[in-house]
Formats: sequence, C-alpha cells, structure tokens
Amino acid sequence: MTTLKFQNHRFIAGKSLIAALGLAIVSGQSHAQSFSLDFSNEYNASSIHAQGDAYFIDKVEELTNGDISITLHTGGALGFNSGDHFYAVADGAVDIADTLSGTMSGVDSLFLLSSLPFLVNDIEDARQLYDIAKPYYEAVFEDSDQVLLYASPWPPSGIWSKDAIDSADDLKNLKIRTFDRSGTETFRNVGASPVSLSWGDVVPQLATGGISAVLTSAEAGANGSFWEHQNHFSAVQYAIPLNMVHMNKAVFDSFSEEQQQAVLEAARLTDQHNWAAVETRTAENYQTLAENNVEVSDPVAQDLTDALSDASESVIDNWLESTGDTGKTIMDEFRSQQ
Repeated sequence: MTTLKFQNHRFIAGKSLIAALGLAIVSGQSHAQSFSLDFSNEYNASSIHAQGDAYFIDKVEELTNGDISITLHTGGALGFNSGDHFYAVADGAVDIADTLSGTMSGVDSLFLLSSLPFLVNDIEDARQLYDIAKPYYEAVFEDSDQVLLYASPWPPSGIWSKDAIDSADDLKNLKIRTFDRSGTETFRNVGASPVSLSWGDVVPQLATGGISAVLTSAEAGANGSFWEHQNHFSAVQYAIPLNMVHMNKAVFDSFSEEQQQAVLEAARLTDQHNWAAVETRTAENYQTLAENNVEVSDPVAQDLTDALSDASESVIDNWLESTGDTGKTIMDEFRSQQ
C-alpha cells in the first residue's frame, strides 16, 4: 500500500513537471521577438515631420508592448539627407526614413506629384490627390523592397526673402533655393536663378550669400530660424508637398504577423494625426514669424501669383509626359473630383 502511494505521488509529480515544461515551451514560443530600429529624418526635432515621426514611434511601442523600439535621428544625424534615403532604406543602411517626396524623382517622376505648382488649393485637395496616387506610390516602394508607411504634408510653400517680393519683376535673377526639379523649372521660367539644394545646405548658403531667397513653407523657415537671414515671407501658395515615411521590407517581414499589423495600425493613426496637425500649423508659424519681426505677405500681389501660375503650365505638361499613363490616370481622376 505504501509503495503504491509513493508511485502515485511520483506519477503526479512527473505529470506536473511535464506540464510545467510544456507551459514554459508554449510561453517561450508565444513571446514575440524584440527589435531595435533606426529612423532617419533630416529635419529638426521641432519640425512637423519629426513630431509626426515621434507620434508614430510612440504608437508602435504602445501597440507592440515595447517589443519594437525605434530611435529617431533628426537633423541628418545618421549622415543621410532626403536625397539619400530611398536607396539607403532599400539597401538596409537604415531601417526607416522620412523623405521629401520630390527628392525621389530620380527613381520615379511620380514622386514630383505633390509638389507640382498650383495644382492643389488647400489641404483637402492635397489629401485627395495623395489618396488617389497612394497605390502607385506603394507599388514603386514595393518594387525596391520597401513599405510605404504614411505621408506627412507640409504647410503651403512660399518664398522667404531678404527683400520684399511685391511683383513678378522682383523674381528676375533672384537666387532662390528650390527643393526639386519642378521648382527649378518654374522659377527659371519666370526669370529667376534657381538653385536646387537639400535642406541641410540651405542655412549655410543663406549665411554665405550663395542664395538670397528660399522656396519653402513658413514651417520650415521657422524651424531653420530664417529670420537670422531673411525678413520677408510671401505666401504664394506654391504647393503642399509631401514627405513619405518608408521602411525596409526585409525588416518588416522579420516581424511576427501581430507586430506587422501593429506597425501598420500605428502608421494609419499617424497618417490621420499628420493631416490633422497641418491644418493649424500655418497660423502657429505666422505667430512665430511675427514674434521674430518677419513680415508676412498673405495674400500676395495678383500679378506675382499669375506669373508663377503661368510659368508652371509647362512643368505640369512635362510631368504628364514623363509619367505616361500613370500620371494621366491620376490627374484625370483628381480633376474629375474638383
């Protein structure tokens, strides 16, 4: 009787040990792998884009219970600017990047769409245009082993200058920084002397007199403390360009299915956040400019707007020619909804 009782105890203990081992194995299998990623952004930490990226990072950490941590490197700290990002992410040199769309035009002219001059009138138009074109953007990224996560709109582009720009004549021979080839072509058409520069080169060129004006938003100028070199901002409503946040696909594919869904959900929430944030940003920027004695012209003289608008017609025609059926399809759908 004693022997049988001992054997029963041993049997029960053995079952408990097996159950415990099984639980440990299942627990180990269900615990998600952790990842630490690097995220490159060439703009300042206070910029609307870096703030949007920080929001995304927080959402990813929250939705993955901390299993995916992302470090945001602003101000080009990793040594990459927007012009480097597409291939840096494709090659795995950086995991995620926030990139000014037009700087990727060498990959595909489609990326010039959001910065085509005088195509959209407001944020609502810009959002509509992005929604139409998004599947085509996604396909380009996918072809280069990347995932498009979300877009960040800039407030409308205007002209920062040392002297007031009151008419089209003030654009003649103006040494102005542009951010893509569409801007370069537009300002060349009105008789200016445009220079295409990445963001990191703008302030040094202003400081040395290499340029005397900048095509960018009130937002960007405020983040770059342009009032140290420029006294005027002319709100010509040139365009509402996009930045795009894209990720190396091999890194994305290494996540569990649950982690992938969490990252995509964080991207969806960030997309909503960014488009809402830009709605009030111009007013906030104008307040900052006023505090730093920058004179804002909004609206600008009609002949200035007309001259730039006329100069943009060939730019849009050239874009349509370079993008073929894709560009035509996007433009036809956008214009049919206006």
